[in-house]
Amino acid sequence: MYRTLLILAGSAACFAADGGKLMLHQRSRIPLEGQIGDVRVVMRPVEWEPNRTAIIICDMWDRHWCAGATRRVAELAPAMNEVVKAARDRGVFIIHAPSGTVGFYEDHPARRRAKEVAKTENLPRDIAQWCRWISDEEEQTGYPIDHSDGGCDCEPTCKQGSPWRRQIETIEIAETDAVSDSGPEVWSLLEARGIENVILMGVHTNMCVLGRPFGLRNMARYGRNVVLMRDMTDTMYNSRAKPFVSHFTGTDLVVEHVERYVCPTITSTVFTGKPAFVFKDDKRPHMVILSAESEYKAVETMPILARRLQTECGFSCEVLQGSTGEDDGDLNYISGMEALARADVVIVFARRRAFAADQMTHLRQFLERGGGLVGLRTASHAFDTRGKVPQGHADWLKFDPEVLGGNYHGHYGAGPATTAMCEEGAAGHPILEGVELPFESVASLYRTGPLEHSAQALLSGKIDGQDPEPLAWTHMYGDSRIFYTSLGHVEDFRNPAFRRMLVNAVYWVMAREPARTP
Repeated sequence: MYRTLLILAGSAACFAADGGKLMLHQRSRIPLEGQIGDVRVVMRPVEWEPNRTAIIICDMWDRHWCAGATRRVAELAPAMNEVVKAARDRGVFIIHAPSGTVGFYEDHPARRRAKEVAKTENLPRDIAQWCRWISDEEEQTGYPIDHSDGGCDCEPTCKQGSPWRRQIETIEIAETDAVSDSGPEVWSLLEARGIENVILMGVHTNMCVLGRPFGLRNMARYGRNVVLMRDMTDTMYNSRAKPFVSHFTGTDLVVEHVERYVCPTITSTVFTGKPAFVFKDDKRPHMVILSAESEYKAVETMPILARRLQTECGFSCEVLQGSTGEDDGDLNYISGMEALARADVVIVFARRRAFAADQMTHLRQFLERGGGLVGLRTASHAFDTRGKVPQGHADWLKFDPEVLGGNYHGHYGAGPATTAMCEEGAAGHPILEGVELPFESVASLYRTGPLEHSAQALLSGKIDGQDPEPLAWTHMYGDSRIFYTSLGHVEDFRNPAFRRMLVNAVYWVMAREPARTP
């Protein structure tokens, strides 16, 4: 099937805002209390002035004591250098911070610049110190991965030491840059240039990138607008340690930790215009989730689904969260759909949105090349805005009949429970394997029949006093396998039968056998 570059957020495609500003699409995670989910993903566009922005490159050494870490740095470095060059050309200040090796650059103009900067009078009290935790809440929660063994995932485990001598040569250091691993020097450089915004990249996220004196925690707690460039980093994590996931899933979990407790993240797309970087050994199937509705709490349930598929099924999952309609954001805003360029599967849980035309192009191209799609509940009218299409945006009025094979024309009133039953001839379909039927849903029953002749009904839904309606089915759109269900109410996600069907469907649209099923 198809592979993708991890973006999760991915940032949206690169473009300059008015006046040459940088347009960033920041992703963060907001805690929820008393809900089915514990976080919601928030994506927010922000504009930064390039001349008030710095990139700090953390510990991209020439060699690490872990052979695997050394190998991944060497793979990451060319892509990082491309980002750095593009940022420098836009007017962003570049600070190279190869900790413990700045003496190698003693006579370099970039090192002299840092040494000679006037010490600012308003140095934060602990800017020279590591910051282990940014808050009591973060400390009490702890890291989502166990790196107590040092995080080497090689076999046999490499001997620890300090073999680094310089920054990896692949990343060019210009005379206009700075070289420093000192918190006070870095802070003074930022103050001297009036820099308010900081982008951190480098290694390793769960150690130095977060904790160094110039790292994410200090930048955040002392008032800088700081983000992690999440595709320009790596972790020290041994996949033989808890939570026993792949190395790359370990990195994803740490990135999510950063987004919840420390600061937002972006991707390199903002400077390169390309999909986000992914390591060549990252062979996980990649899922992109388009979440943009306000009726059924997809903003809560989609991160739960993504986490299950990450940790229990070995997926790489990207939640692209649009407006919920409950905030002041643009109802038709979403970013990051360039991730679909190499995705294996997309889940659509959106309602009456007209995304930007360039974003919708990615979805059409994904389907044209045969990518698998799962549609949930309001996906039947995901892109039907009833004529309310802003300039530069696009709807897809026939998405339901053309792609999903459906025929949505309203729904019955809320109240009566819907009974999900197996359609005649559907027993034994891979999507229904292990799904205990019948089951009930509190969701109002959608009017979806009759289906397109090319659709295969799997489940029907019945409420008292009404004829059954198609509830779940498969369809083909060109070479794309499609699954749709009008289920998707927040309570459905508490039902093991629904969850099993949904995971089965994800594998089916990829034409794969389920490896593990949560």
